[in-house]
Amino acid sequence: MHRDTYFRGVREGIPVMLGYFVVSVTIGIAARKANLTTAQAAFMSLTNLTSAGQFASFAIIASGAPYLEMLISQAVINLRYCLMSCALSQKVDTNLPFRHRLIMAFGITDEIFGLSIRQKGKLDPWYCYGVMTVAIPGWTLGTVLGILSTGAMPDNILNAMNMAIYGMFIAVFMPAARDNKILLPIIFVSMGASALFHALPFFDFISSGMKIIILTLVISMAAALLFPVDEEGGSQA
Repeated sequence: MHRDTYFRGVREGIPVMLGYFVVSVTIGIAARKANLTTAQAAFMSLTNLTSAGQFASFAIIASGAPYLEMLISQAVINLRYCLMSCALSQKVDTNLPFRHRLIMAFGITDEIFGLSIRQKGKLDPWYCYGVMTVAIPGWTLGTVLGILSTGAMPDNILNAMNMAIYGMFIAVFMPAARDNKILLPIIFVSMGASALFHALPFFDFISSGMKIIILTLVISMAAALLFPVDEEGGSQA
């Protein structure tokens, strides 16, 4: 049973892997500009699966800032993954060993979380392992390609690559939105609220990572109160 679940994760993780490969090319290019070696950039992508966190770290490395600044910036930017971990903890078996929880937590990204949270019933960690098996190498290999091909690709192609991540979000959430009529309006509300947060100068003092955390908490809590889920049936009450 674990074998079937694992390979289902591999299959469903292939679109994420392809998107990661394309997007992470720009990570490699940014790493080269920060004077990182190919091995250093590859190790960073293998162990730090966050585009926002990596881009921020390159700027900090290039400026020669102290380690404390790196620590604080990464904690703030990636704090949303704590929320995702809390959400996934409600979907796994209460008796799941700590080692499985630890590995699953390491592999949480926006896209892997999206695939995992929409699984029906209890979440089998082997599904997450299957997605991670293809997604993490895709992110790492794309970084290596980017750092090796610095200067070889024109800017318009690099800008087009940055749009691939939005395609991944659509691929992850649209199948679930077809089955749940409540999910699609919530997605559009989230997009609109995020656009307002970034457009209004009043919120400029809030970091991008903290904006995501605030929006996630407010919108998810509102959705939970307005459209509660029947724990036994798995549908809106």
